[in-house]
Amino acid sequence: MAKRSAGLLIYRRSNGELKVLLVHPGGPFWAKKDDGAWSIPKGLVEENEDGLAAAQRETGEELGITVEGPFTRLGDYKQPGGKIVIAWSVEAHTEIDVTTIKSNSFTMEWPPRSGSMKEFPEADRAGWFGLPEAEAKIVQGQRPMLKDLARQLGIE
Repeated sequence: MAKRSAGLLIYRRSNGELKVLLVHPGGPFWAKKDDGAWSIPKGLVEENEDGLAAAQRETGEELGITVEGPFTRLGDYKQPGGKIVIAWSVEAHTEIDVTTIKSNSFTMEWPPRSGSMKEFPEADRAGWFGLPEAEAKIVQGQRPMLKDLARQLGIE
């Protein structure tokens, strides 16, 4: 069975423009990548865990905040590597300051085969993007989420 991740596509309306919140993955592999590297806050769904609960937990871990609903299911998105990402949309009703995110961290050997373990944030930064810019920033497998959000909000 394919691995499943769950996440939230958080959006807001700002000066008549729809903006979405994306996170940039931390760690050395992503450090110099920008376009095509950003993602919705998401992570693995644990065994027997509700998908929406996992999306809320993972968003909290990557942003350091709790996002309140209502949540609307966007869909299931098969990624190029075979993983399924389950996404919900949610409008941010309070200001989310992307400059103050507090992400969990992970540890990995770096540089490779050095024997040295280093800690990196799961998400090293976050940003609000209009849909055209978000389309360029987000990883390819998540681009359909943006189209589905626009359709869901009636702004195709």
